[in-house]
Amino acid sequence: MSAVPIAVYGATGHTGRVVATELLARGHPVVLGGRDAAGLIEFATDLGEGDRVTVRPAALDDPEALRALAASAPVLIHCAGPYALTGPPVVAAAIDVGTHYIDHAVEVHHVQDLFGSYAGAGVQIVPGMSFYGGLGDLLAALAADGLENVEKVTVGYAVSGWRMTTGARRTADLLINEVERITFTEGAQRVGPLPMYTTTYVFPAPLGPRMMIGPFPTGDAVTIPRHVPTAEVEVLLTATTFTEPQVFTSEHVDDTERAATAFTVAAEVVAGGVHRTAHVTGHDIWWAGAVASVEAALDLASDHHRGPKTGVHSPAEAFPAGPFLRRLEELGAFVLAVS
Repeated sequence: MSAVPIAVYGATGHTGRVVATELLARGHPVVLGGRDAAGLIEFATDLGEGDRVTVRPAALDDPEALRALAASAPVLIHCAGPYALTGPPVVAAAIDVGTHYIDHAVEVHHVQDLFGSYAGAGVQIVPGMSFYGGLGDLLAALAADGLENVEKVTVGYAVSGWRMTTGARRTADLLINEVERITFTEGAQRVGPLPMYTTTYVFPAPLGPRMMIGPFPTGDAVTIPRHVPTAEVEVLLTATTFTEPQVFTSEHVDDTERAATAFTVAAEVVAGGVHRTAHVTGHDIWWAGAVASVEAALDLASDHHRGPKTGVHSPAEAFPAGPFLRRLEELGAFVLAVS
């Protein structure tokens, strides 16, 4: 593959920095974009990669600058949440200039809006290619492979040591206060008020049963039913994740401390008495999400991409789930197992 450049919007944030660093480590030039021109220049200097790094500041209310950023590369990775606020102008710019778009969105309404608004786009749009949402979608596809009459898909996220960035904190505030929740039950998407609840979910050993909160509002409820014909999708998060003291008070910790997370993500599929679970375990949710988006971008930018090339697709629709997850495992993002 020739070393084509990849554009990164939100490059001065934690996710953007990790994504840009990974792209350079994989031999690809990067175009750093975002609202903070001085911060972009400082980050480019810190990277020390010379002309392999280009800076293109672009405010969200400057469509011309956003289009110039998007036009500088065949693929743009959007890393600056909350995506419900930042997503529309960035994806519109990418479509205008014919650049593929990938984002790290958690917000289910943003993901749903992209499917509803841009199905006919002439580029590939892949929302939620990250830790939350992306891994659940890919694992559900892997677990459901070959099964018929799927009754239920349960995605469980077990996360400890989560240290939110400023963007993640803003996103969490939006999601916690969300009234119109999107869920998938009885074979149909539902939108409306729904209180949070607690339940027990049994993760594969050694984690075992954990108290969970649901519905956890990731894009899984929108993306999984697109490729798994199921009656229900339930998305859960360990109840202890939000009770840990550091989760909401760590916006300014260094990168090493922020990486100190541990996670298991499991997708359990029930079909005709058969229970099959695909799960990943690892450390550093930010790294795992960054590697996923980088691998997706490099695949889309290459000549060997065999998935859809236009329209809006979930991670598992855009890329074959099994090979894609195994590639991420080879890169060190996590350990994958199916049982």
